[in-house]
Amino acid sequence: MGHKPVNVITVEREYGSRGGEFAHELAGRLGWRLLDSELVTAAARIAGVAPELAAKFDERLDPWYYRYGKIFWHDSVLPMTGISDEQVFDSERMLSLIRQEIVDAAKVGNCVLVGRGAACALACQPGCFHVFVYATAKAKRAWFTHAFPNQAQQADQLLAAFDKRRAAVIRKFYQQEWCARGLYHMLLNSAMGIEAMMAATEGAAGLKRVEQETVLGEIGPTGASC
Repeated sequence: MGHKPVNVITVEREYGSRGGEFAHELAGRLGWRLLDSELVTAAARIAGVAPELAAKFDERLDPWYYRYGKIFWHDSVLPMTGISDEQVFDSERMLSLIRQEIVDAAKVGNCVLVGRGAACALACQPGCFHVFVYATAKAKRAWFTHAFPNQAQQADQLLAAFDKRRAAVIRKFYQQEWCARGLYHMLLNSAMGIEAMMAATEGAAGLKRVEQETVLGEIGPTGASC
């Protein structure tokens, strides 16, 4: 029995690695549907809440005191009455809705899914190709300084905090380590440049024969000191 052709690509990314930009460009090149912030919007629509509210829970856990209180409510001999789990909107509820959106999108196929645990949700699904995009600290710092010049002095701390939050969400909801190599088919250093990243992904996923001239171009350096 042959393998199912790839028709779903998930893109996990370090903050500041340009992984989101890569995913958007890749979806455009393939002519596939892109699901990035669209996953959050869909969760908000199903839950009947404003997209702005849902965005506050995006790739974040609820505060520890909320999680503790929620456990207490469930275990208490006097639980909250008249409120079902479906009526409570928090990060756990949104992650559940997003996971279902991811699974449903994969059934349709021809889509690029960005973050939100998509590689974990689809880990055993044939036809799915999982990519993790990373970058050097220097490259991420340069991106952050350009994007948020007023916070440039805090670049390293904020970059690390963002990835720490993403990792905590995946660990809590999927019991997986966010950057574990075993979750992904391909790790891409964005120093390659977007064009080379797309060509490498298409070739590795069996979507297109990679011609040498496609990947030639300016490729940035690697290494902690770069």
